[in-house]
Amino acid sequence: MVARLVIAAPSSGAGKTTVATGLMAAFAGRGLAVSPHKVGPDYIDPGYHALATGRPGRNLDAYMCGTGLIAPLFEHGARGCDLAVVEGVMGLYDGAADQGELASTAQVAKLLKAPVVLVVDASSQSRSVAALVHGFASWDPEVRIGGVILNKVATDRHEHLLREALGESGVPVLGVLRRAPAVATPSRHLGLVPVAERQAQAVEAVAAQAEQVRAGCDLEGLLGLARSAPPLHAEAWDPVGAVRVRPGGWVVPTRPALRDDCPQPRVAVAGGAAFTFSYAEHAELLTAAGAEVVTFDPLRDERLPEGTSGLVIGGGFPEMYGSELSANDPLRKAVAELAASGAPIAAECAGLLYLARSLDGTPMCGVLDAEARMSSRLTLGYRDAVAVSESSLAAAGARMRGHEFHRTVIEPGAGIQAAWGLRQPERRVEGFVQQGVHASYVHTHWAGAPEAAVRFVEHCGNGPAA
Repeated sequence: MVARLVIAAPSSGAGKTTVATGLMAAFAGRGLAVSPHKVGPDYIDPGYHALATGRPGRNLDAYMCGTGLIAPLFEHGARGCDLAVVEGVMGLYDGAADQGELASTAQVAKLLKAPVVLVVDASSQSRSVAALVHGFASWDPEVRIGGVILNKVATDRHEHLLREALGESGVPVLGVLRRAPAVATPSRHLGLVPVAERQAQAVEAVAAQAEQVRAGCDLEGLLGLARSAPPLHAEAWDPVGAVRVRPGGWVVPTRPALRDDCPQPRVAVAGGAAFTFSYAEHAELLTAAGAEVVTFDPLRDERLPEGTSGLVIGGGFPEMYGSELSANDPLRKAVAELAASGAPIAAECAGLLYLARSLDGTPMCGVLDAEARMSSRLTLGYRDAVAVSESSLAAAGARMRGHEFHRTVIEPGAGIQAAWGLRQPERRVEGFVQQGVHASYVHTHWAGAPEAAVRFVEHCGNGPAA
């Protein structure tokens, strides 16, 4: 059984990431094997979690993967660990819009039978903190709030007032943190700046967060609370099993039918500072489906990995590196040639922009007859999608849940063959399908639809190798 804690807050901006990352690093510094997790679709926080623990940061998203996979995915990531720390999303009870508790931190905590530690921004309150904590602790009796960490406390006097107010709440204070600029992580238009873009500074920030948590938190009390979680009784998710059997009896071969001259397809996955958004389970599923997964950096590598027969370009920040991506003309040409050959290419959000003709007037790969640009409008939210066209990623009519998060627009918004028909918040078609290319703004989590990985690898096996 893995000891576990969920780090939540009344609202965004209270300091969940600082506290969760600091706890992960502090416990890892004690020699514990710490498994890091993040509720929701966010890609950036798990990068800091991985830096703190030395293990892949993994997401637990009940909307995209389904509630039934939360505990199995948790067990998969936490296998062999002493402690798991799960960072929440938004406020404790905030979830998918108009979906009740679905995908909320509270729901995930209940699915994991995990105690919750509430991080409260105490900077503008004293006695009122007790009413706030009481309200959150009593709202859902199935959510066990086992302690509070007070963040942004100004002075010793302020701390005394807060502790006195909380003394009768029945919820123990497990930490008090002062304001500390050294632990801050810079943000921009889509949240925190990813680790890959500021590696040295990120290492320093995580070390500062760990030191702040060690000095201000009751680590023994927190560890005791984590160990009080009951047995979970969930079978760990397995990528090999996931690609073989699905509900309803859907079964795939042990290995897809591959070309004689390409016994194991090589799938190139874009990485580096410009393409940092990726779920660890995607590479695991591609490998389980029979592929060899190789990472490359479009900012540095002038060619695709030798023998590439499929390409995955996930999310990230190409808008921050437009000139550098454009200057790598040999790679842009190689990507365009791979697309023209009919090989499968799965591109999400940043990948979509990279395949466009241009981004903010700067030439990109030119695979798609579309122009992309930055926008002042934030597009954000979960998406219920239906595949409009037959593609290397999905059969026409297949449903998949995903998430959009960007401040760019692409014109046109859909190709002659669109990728997805979206049901909410408004009905529209979106994305591009042409030859082997599937490009869209919608991020998906393949653990919730492992047949996408199987289908992609099957197309790799039957397509040309670069």
